[in-house]
Amino acid sequence: MTIANWCVLAACLLPIFTVGLAKAGSAKKTAGVPRYDNNNPREWANHLSGWQQRAQAAQNNGWEALPLFISAVVLAQQAHGDQGRIDTLALVFIGLRVLYVAAYLMNAGTVRTLIWTAGVASCIAIFLQSAT
Repeated sequence: MTIANWCVLAACLLPIFTVGLAKAGSAKKTAGVPRYDNNNPREWANHLSGWQQRAQAAQNNGWEALPLFISAVVLAQQAHGDQGRIDTLALVFIGLRVLYVAAYLMNAGTVRTLIWTAGVASCIAIFLQSAT
């Protein structure tokens, strides 16, 4: 398996980890504040605020980012693009996604947008490996 393929797996797991932070944080909530309810998770998410709400939003964005990243990796590999470059760009994407989650949790909107833009650019760069 290539490094890029491992990065696809990491990209798929990152949103799960991100929302796990919010769920774990709700276990510490005081009485009267809704805790995570596995029987009604979407209702629980509607009551989040602060960093937990941002973690939930980062999770959603993580799922939204997957189609572009996965298709870029698959198409570049099918076209026999430079695997070293594909791997490097995939690692860059994962690094940017981790930074994106951190920026989201810290409520750093402008930085988060710049990181998101760099992540999209890395996916486009992976796509371009299919043209070589």
